Amino acid sequence: MVAGLMPGPSAGRVDGDRLLVGLDDGDDAAVVRTGDGTTLVSTADFFTPVVDDARDWGRIAAANALSDVYAMGSRPVVALNLLGWPRDVLPAELAREVLAGALEVAGRAGCFVGGGHSIDSPEPLYGMAVTGLVDPDRMLRNDAGRPGVPLTLTKPLGVGILNNRHKRTGEVFPHAVESMAALNDRASAAALEAGAVCATDVTGFGLLGHLHKLARASAVTAVVDAAAIPVLDGARESLRAGYVSGGTRRNLDWVRPHLDAGRASDDELLVLADAQTSGGLLVAGEVPGHPVIGELVRAVAGTTLVIR
Repeated sequence: MVAGLMPGPSAGRVDGDRLLVGLDDGDDAAVVRTGDGTTLVSTADFFTPVVDDARDWGRIAAANALSDVYAMGSRPVVALNLLGWPRDVLPAELAREVLAGALEVAGRAGCFVGGGHSIDSPEPLYGMAVTGLVDPDRMLRNDAGRPGVPLTLTKPLGVGILNNRHKRTGEVFPHAVESMAALNDRASAAALEAGAVCATDVTGFGLLGHLHKLARASAVTAVVDAAAIPVLDGARESLRAGYVSGGTRRNLDWVRPHLDAGRASDDELLVLADAQTSGGLLVAGEVPGHPVIGELVRAVAGTTLVIR
């Protein structure tokens, strides 16, 4: 949501009878109960290319849009393409590759793709609007964290740093591409099976930003074990070489007033604030097969994040 363009104070407010999740706590998607008892999850996400390969970009963008649905504990049902294309600059064949990559990932998710909308734009943009179904009694949301619950992260950090290096040097990092194109479906299902009720996905605000939002919405403080957090090969070295985006630095600046950094270096904090694309799920609870990276504790006045 762009600063200054927020709706009025009554728009999108949670109505316990129909609108179960709205604008109040910055959750990953809207959740609304229809008149016939069905509960829908709705989200949209799109961005400019993060890699040079058109099909890979489509795969990543689709996985990223679907991730918001999985972060709510939902099952995606149908998606619509959102495409902006500079038709006088880039060939239509490249756009078809983007759409083909997205269709491949949606197929793996068991999600129908039913058309969408395209415009002529000065730079390429692609993403999806996704609708899913959820059981309101088995839903993940970011305001349900409680003290004493461990924190689990289901994908390593570092794709933002490696993407920044890719943009500046042309180097390709296949392991980062595959991490971004991987669905969060199994992690979501495993979190629900383990009894989790609180989660979010880690995307543009970085781990620290999304964890700050979760802790603030849940009225708790999050304690993070920096040494337990998985990081993609090459990301730390790339950071030391200067491949850090402005978005990552803004993420860190945003959370600093709420952060007890302990002895963590600025480089370590920048890794934790790295702006992710199609990152993993951050779950309040243990998810088998994934690392526990910290815990939620009782709220500490003025502090939502503590690094150990």
